[in-house]
Amino acid sequence: MDLFEQQWATYRRLVEQNLMEHREISDATTSAIYHWLSKRGRKAPPVDMVDLGCGDLGQLAPLLRTLPLRQYMGLDLTKAVLTLAQDNLGSVPYHCLWEQGDLLHWACSGQNNCVDLIHTSFALHHLDQTKKLRFLWGARERIRSNGLFIWVDVFLPDGESRLDYLDRYCNRVKGWPDLSERQRDSIMEHIRTHDWPAERSWLKQQAKNHGWSLNWAWSGQHQAEAVALLQPV
Repeated sequence: MDLFEQQWATYRRLVEQNLMEHREISDATTSAIYHWLSKRGRKAPPVDMVDLGCGDLGQLAPLLRTLPLRQYMGLDLTKAVLTLAQDNLGSVPYHCLWEQGDLLHWACSGQNNCVDLIHTSFALHHLDQTKKLRFLWGARERIRSNGLFIWVDVFLPDGESRLDYLDRYCNRVKGWPDLSERQRDSIMEHIRTHDWPAERSWLKQQAKNHGWSLNWAWSGQHQAEAVALLQPV
């Protein structure tokens, strides 16, 4: 088993055991999208959707098969995962694009082809504050006026430092069952090196400054995972 397969097997184990509350996240995402669709009305045109950091679609595929899409684009930095995503989605009645690429580049590319629905899950916390602001600005330029941006991620509670958050989250990882010590160490090393979660109140203010309204659709029990809904204003 190569490194990608090892890492993906560990991730799928976290999902299957619901250690990051993926089931609740899926429910919140489904409810948010269907509420948004109901407000668009039955006569609204089909939806153009982009999924940034789409992964293998193990969680999202059942929902995607039910949506009135015109086009879906799955974008991920890891090329190998796009094949898994395509297989998990299966046959759908709309056009699909699969692209290896960077989500910040997509947002800031300056292209004119706007979308109705942006979804990203556990990806934007890898960007520092400056890059998050660039993403908010760029994505605002690439979404239609009645669109919806669903941001699934880990976020800082107000007033908690990044270092305190990392210590708290890593202590949580130490209690996750059915993982080897090596797997736990790898997860914690990744978190400490790559995770830069946004503070909730900061994000809400910066979203407003960049032309978005932001509301929380769901917040997890660990004061980390949450689903934010952003819409153009």
